[in-house]
Amino acid sequence: MLKYSMPLFFAIAVNAPATVGAGAAFAADSTEISYIDVTPDITLRRMVAGVPNQKGTILFLHGFPETLLVWKHIATELAEDYEVHAIDWPGYGLSSRPAPSKFSYSPRAYADILTAYINAAGIDRSKLTIYATDIGSLPALLAALEDPGIAGKIVVGDFAPLDRPSYMYETLQNLKNEPSATKTRAYMNQTSAEILANAYRRGLSLEKQFDLPTDVLSDMAEGWSHGDITSADAFYHYYSHFTRDQTYLEAHLDDLKTPVKVVWGEDDFYIKKAMGEEFAQRIGAPLTLLQGVGHYPHLQTPQDTVAEIRGTN
Repeated sequence: MLKYSMPLFFAIAVNAPATVGAGAAFAADSTEISYIDVTPDITLRRMVAGVPNQKGTILFLHGFPETLLVWKHIATELAEDYEVHAIDWPGYGLSSRPAPSKFSYSPRAYADILTAYINAAGIDRSKLTIYATDIGSLPALLAALEDPGIAGKIVVGDFAPLDRPSYMYETLQNLKNEPSATKTRAYMNQTSAEILANAYRRGLSLEKQFDLPTDVLSDMAEGWSHGDITSADAFYHYYSHFTRDQTYLEAHLDDLKTPVKVVWGEDDFYIKKAMGEEFAQRIGAPLTLLQGVGHYPHLQTPQDTVAEIRGTN
């Protein structure tokens, strides 16, 4: 199994084996970056902070075009009370990028990877909170449909659980159908630098805009083209199966038994808050709308993410 080299900007990490098994101890004040095999074809880069058997475990799932490093400061804050995990999805960061003939990059495939990671990491599901945003949210819910005991609770937000293109930014609408999807994929790869620099600013007023930490931005840039599949390619393949998996979720909403909470940036530019409101109403879940916040609450107001975790556990 291929193991990727660790960039220099991971100076915060303690030297760790390439694959860390279940039960490994982590100092409360440390954040470790390591790699773990979850299938014969896929190795995930992961970040773990805190000490096992505290108040529970938090597993963070990132969106596009992010990597696990977007959770670093939140993980450090929560590690006082929780064991905190974050992973790079296949196609992002420094995780594996199999050819689409071997791995579809669909929400359903990501759901299987999520389950495989939880099993490989030896996480106690009964004390697990999955906190997922953007492309991470639908896989978490699909995994919960397959196994309601996948986690004690799931927090999702700023994603598209239902097939409602009118609620979505035009570029996202274009990815749902051909030939516009192929054209959009090419354009995203051509403009990767602009996407990485501005995706999290778009739609926010000047006074609400913010800068990413240098290490986070560098990691996203490093991870975009790490291998033969770019992050835009992975996003394209995700969307090629997206409508199918949205439709499946909507048809089985009554079968969703894992407790779910919905958290949404009220000013989300990419997916309108109406999507979150409809979804929360359909499943009878509590909804938190974050005022003045866009599509990336964990980056814009990370204190809100910390508060949500502390308030739901």
